[in-house]
Amino acid sequence: MNAYHPPLRPTPPHAFPAVSPHTITPLGTTAYKPSPLGFPLSAEDVTAQVRVALLEDQAFNDVSTLATVVSDRHVRAAIVARRDGVISGVPMAVEAFRQLDSHISIRVDADDGARVRAGTPVLFLSGHARGILSAERTALNYLQHLSGIASLTWRFVQAIEGTRAQILDTRKTTPGWRLLEKFAVRCGGGANHRLDLRSGVLIKDNHLAAIGGDIAMAVSRARQLAMPGTPVQVECDTLEQVDAAVAAGADWVLLDNMTPEKLRDAVQRCAGRCVTEASGGVTLDTVRAIAETGVDRISVGALTHSAPALDLGLDFDGL
Repeated sequence: MNAYHPPLRPTPPHAFPAVSPHTITPLGTTAYKPSPLGFPLSAEDVTAQVRVALLEDQAFNDVSTLATVVSDRHVRAAIVARRDGVISGVPMAVEAFRQLDSHISIRVDADDGARVRAGTPVLFLSGHARGILSAERTALNYLQHLSGIASLTWRFVQAIEGTRAQILDTRKTTPGWRLLEKFAVRCGGGANHRLDLRSGVLIKDNHLAAIGGDIAMAVSRARQLAMPGTPVQVECDTLEQVDAAVAAGADWVLLDNMTPEKLRDAVQRCAGRCVTEASGGVTLDTVRAIAETGVDRISVGALTHSAPALDLGLDFDGL
């Protein structure tokens, strides 16, 4: 897999260019177009991951469909948004249908990053009913979960509009889904925190507890071990720790579970010498007040671990 470098500041959803509907027919070649948001998986990885999902669901042995639907039954169908939201996961859904029946024709009307209203069609499908029915659940699982993340992210981004702050995700992702879930965050207008344990240093409270709380020593050791240019971040629970992290030359301080008053004080103490990030229990009800303290970043674990699925459904034409 190629190295993946997310943009520093993504384009907000309301500024995404309009996506012209495109048709994929037949689906014997690559099943999606590269996303302008940087879709993170190669065509080979998409094929392999979707294959695992289809096998898990025994989609190639769908006894309900085989028993009730004749093999030459041809249908038209559409995946439709039943609530407002932001779409993510289209390549995975398209690939699910492609693998069940490579002759299904698909028209993509709402691509990754598109904002949709309830009733908006996302995909139009035309082909044998068996392939469409057997791939339906896997395709919707990808679309609903990833679009749910994108939609929740968009709500957080909208909540802080007009401030300097930026919404970040965390590493609280579903095992095996991190690249896709972080992509969904970008679809919703958020940005990605470090991808993994190698891509950035984050000295947390338990690291400090293991070395007696010496922030200066922790930052110094991190500088010695990490690759040149790797940002060094220190988690701070108190204003005294903020002072120590800034004095040690940290690039970034994570201000954990601080009140807006303490956050404002911490921002003043940093005085532009490092990036400031607020974290811990951030909700849609509190995020605006946090952003107005002047912090640069706000990380929200709920984007990936608690986002509700976006309600999408597959409807047959005329049914």
